[in-house]
Amino acid sequence: MMRRPAILLLVLLAGTQVAAAADSLRSKLTERLSESQRMLLAVTEEDEIAVGRRVAANLLGVAPLVKDDKLQRYVNTVGRWVAAQSSRPDLPWRFGVVESADVNAFAGPGGYILVTRGLYASLSDESELAGVLAHEIAHVIERHHIELMRKTTLIEEGRKALEKQVGDKEELVRRLVGSGAQIFARRLDQAAEFEADRKGVVLAARAGYGPYGLPAVLQKIGSVAKSDDRVQLLFKTHPPVEERLRMLDRVMGAEFLRYERPGAGGALAPLR
Repeated sequence: MMRRPAILLLVLLAGTQVAAAADSLRSKLTERLSESQRMLLAVTEEDEIAVGRRVAANLLGVAPLVKDDKLQRYVNTVGRWVAAQSSRPDLPWRFGVVESADVNAFAGPGGYILVTRGLYASLSDESELAGVLAHEIAHVIERHHIELMRKTTLIEEGRKALEKQVGDKEELVRRLVGSGAQIFARRLDQAAEFEADRKGVVLAARAGYGPYGLPAVLQKIGSVAKSDDRVQLLFKTHPPVEERLRMLDRVMGAEFLRYERPGAGGALAPLR
């Protein structure tokens, strides 16, 4: 049996204070910081890429890439093609499969996207892989995680950080990574996840894949027992699968049937 890496340790590091802070995030920001002060922690695309690189390195420290160059090239080819259909095609997109039995995928700021061995092994064809990657790409193009990290930094450090006038970009990146080292164990708000689902099916269809790849993967995940260790982190950080499927059904309806392309992309690269 493959030894599971310490990804779930990230959950313990995240703590409960972040979830509590998120409940009143808007009011806290408004109460503590003026607009001019908030702008001191504006995050550029260059900053976002630098943060994503470091955050991805953190995850790879506990869950290294699967040692299969052919597989990694294949996943990058699919991911970059899907990302090319997005509004941010020029990001330095990087994709990989990591050694973990968990069923999950992670989007780091700036275009760093990682899929676990456990999730990849559950996929049936390339359309399903494209659907998963498209969901994660949508998180990046909408800056969901970098905004969470920026706002969390403002809440945790508040005026103390701003009084130091964080103008040094290296210091800004350090602070953001400091608050985002446990980014993969943090729960985005449900609206962000639903948005990534909606935009993900559109991106997959634009790339020439059937739009039902992601819903098919969600159905598989939903069939796994909630007590199964492989899905504990995913269930903790995402809305219930049934709700995600209901939301997708509502927005897709019968309209997306015209874009369905059974077998598009063909078989997956084998996982050794």
